[in-house]
Amino acid sequence: MTPPQDATPKPPKYPADLQASMILPKQRASPASSLASLPYRRSNPSLHKLFESTTSISGSRPSSGTATPTASVVPGSVFSPGARQNGTGTPSTLPPGVSDEHRTLIQRAFVPHVSVLADAETEEMIRGKGLEGGLLQLLRPFGETVPGKVTIRDSIGASKSHEDFGIRFVNPNDGLGLPSQAGSGPTLHIDTANGQRDSARISSSSVRPRKVGGDVAQIEELVDRHLQYSEFNTHDPVPDYLNQGEPAAQSDSSSSPFYTLYLRRLLSGLPTVPHETFSHPVASIIAVSSKNPNPTEEFRRLYARQRDGDLRLPQWIDNEYLRYYVLVHEEETGDVTKSSQQFDSMKRHFGLNCHLLRLKSQQCIVSDDDAVRLPTCEWMSASEELAEIQQRETTDDITDPTPYIPDSDVTAIRTFVRELVAQSVIPHMERHVALWNDQVLARRRGISGRFMSLSKRWTPFGSSRNSSSPAMGSSNSNYDSLQGFYRPDAPEALMRKLADYCFMLRDWKLSLSTYDILRSDFQNDKAWRHYAGAAEMAALSALMSTAPLSSKTRTENIDTLIEAASYSYTDRQRSAAPYYALRTLALGLELLRLRGSSAADDAARWAARALEIGLVGAIGSALFTERVSACYAVRTGIGSLHLGSRRRKAAFWAIMAAEAWFRLEKALQAEKCLDTALRLSGTRAESKEGGAVGLPFPQMQAFIDDLRQQILGLRLQMRGYDEEGDEEEVRQSLEVEEATETLDKSPRAHRKSLIGAAPPMVVGPLSPALERGDEKGHDRFE
Repeated sequence: MTPPQDATPKPPKYPADLQASMILPKQRASPASSLASLPYRRSNPSLHKLFESTTSISGSRPSSGTATPTASVVPGSVFSPGARQNGTGTPSTLPPGVSDEHRTLIQRAFVPHVSVLADAETEEMIRGKGLEGGLLQLLRPFGETVPGKVTIRDSIGASKSHEDFGIRFVNPNDGLGLPSQAGSGPTLHIDTANGQRDSARISSSSVRPRKVGGDVAQIEELVDRHLQYSEFNTHDPVPDYLNQGEPAAQSDSSSSPFYTLYLRRLLSGLPTVPHETFSHPVASIIAVSSKNPNPTEEFRRLYARQRDGDLRLPQWIDNEYLRYYVLVHEEETGDVTKSSQQFDSMKRHFGLNCHLLRLKSQQCIVSDDDAVRLPTCEWMSASEELAEIQQRETTDDITDPTPYIPDSDVTAIRTFVRELVAQSVIPHMERHVALWNDQVLARRRGISGRFMSLSKRWTPFGSSRNSSSPAMGSSNSNYDSLQGFYRPDAPEALMRKLADYCFMLRDWKLSLSTYDILRSDFQNDKAWRHYAGAAEMAALSALMSTAPLSSKTRTENIDTLIEAASYSYTDRQRSAAPYYALRTLALGLELLRLRGSSAADDAARWAARALEIGLVGAIGSALFTERVSACYAVRTGIGSLHLGSRRRKAAFWAIMAAEAWFRLEKALQAEKCLDTALRLSGTRAESKEGGAVGLPFPQMQAFIDDLRQQILGLRLQMRGYDEEGDEEEVRQSLEVEEATETLDKSPRAHRKSLIGAAPPMVVGPLSPALERGDEKGHDRFE
């Protein structure tokens, strides 16, 4: 058996003692022959671009000793750009090797939502440019990061600038619907305009991708696709090219790129629900083409559709949000003088919230001099990304289908987005925060407000709770328990909107105090989902603040809030909300982990809680097991003896994660977790004789050795080897494997599990060269 002719890299020569100590199976056939019948090619550059967020970081060779990185700036991709440097400061001095990327991720996840509505002429012009999604597809990627610094004033008038502020452009009805429960299949709960709920069981194959997130099953499926691609393209030279030959940064307490992807998709496409207002529209763009003979009347018609017509949102959403009017001018055929006159007329009718957007109508191709690739949305839902992956897998065209637009359009859109955010959206939110703070929250904080709150429960002012109607919690309550929401003009709804606005504007102090007041009101009204939402965001507000937290405050307040939120989301309601419970625990553990050694145990406990109550599937279970290990690894101990460290616990959970990945047939991830466990347990230190220091108990060493042998067997089985062979065939097969491992391999290939089926595929003790971690061997002991 000889290496394929197209193998570019020459395989390294393995040491003789390594080959003599291992009996490897025989290869069935060339991997290239098994790829001929696949419906698509793994070398598709368009498909590879979808997996850059994980392959560019996790695709290093296992024997190189590369661990999953946590750098301050992580290499980016189409769907998951790298973490940006945080300019807001960290809560405290970060533990060694711990990145602030997840705190930045949370800041960028909860942002204002702006709906987009355009007339038929504008949509037709945008589709003529090659964008089937119309104006929304053109604007959506540019809103995720506003160009330049954005200055925001908090409740006390202090200004702070942010470089990573963004907004979400959405369709008016994109986020309506509740996420389906885990294991129940995709069930849509569409809230109609009259507040009633229509439920319909659907199949995932018959429904087009929805921009609303919250489906944990789809998130798990998406991460599994990235994992499959990473497993089958481990030795692809493309990731090295993307990293520009620079090794990724490493850390003992690093986060997996797959976990970062999991967390990002968990926060993408926030559903529009009554108990929180993050996805309720803060503003709406109404766009009309300059070709329209009467743009003013068209603006009024579209506005009427949103206010009282077919685009009216459910009654629990405040309809008095900002309207921003955009006149779209076509550069090639339009008359700029006429458009300018129409724009001046618009400003006289609608005020200063207007903009003249000048775009080219002709379709742009790659070969054009000023062609710019349209950025891909970073915060898309899991269903959207899965649909995009499936589309590129099944198409015969290997070119990137992403459209291109002229550079002049990019400049015009960025100017428009910055003007929209800096001059309209943020001032609009600041005015409402000041208004609601003075008129609603100040009264609620006063003595009279507290007295009226107590009177709802204990005093005879009005009817008692026992005599109240079943539709309302009490005669003084604004909560409609039958339909499960507060009216938009109710004080509780306004205060919740105030707190959410403060959270989006990063005023953590005012948002925390408002959520605390709301918790008691929601608890009195037995509005448990509202109560859980307020407790969740109160905990996140306290942890997002840069103020230090003592252990007593964290135990009495933060832990109590997270416990109350997760319990209310899962056990206190007729219809549980596992997605929100998972979001609470995931964000809580990541923010606690940033607080250093004192909060490491709390962070690990909440990660373990997500596993205990079954909020995640198989992929999520392995990822969260890794996070428990990473949380314990943050606690390094005191002094030279590392008193109080949790390295042994971290190593134990890393071994559990390795076993979980092995059962899922993810050999690369299992080997990384096993190496992390060995590093944490201190077995990589060399003794005076030059050999590696083993584990303290022989049973532990035997278990680790057996697990590593099974992982190695899984890697070889996935590359098409049998269990039979002799040493001569082994040496040839090793060369074939090394020469062909850069070939593309399909994640669709069915693989037989090794669990309970085959004996360990490596016989005999590990050789000294293997234990020392020869750079060309399969193990990484030092």
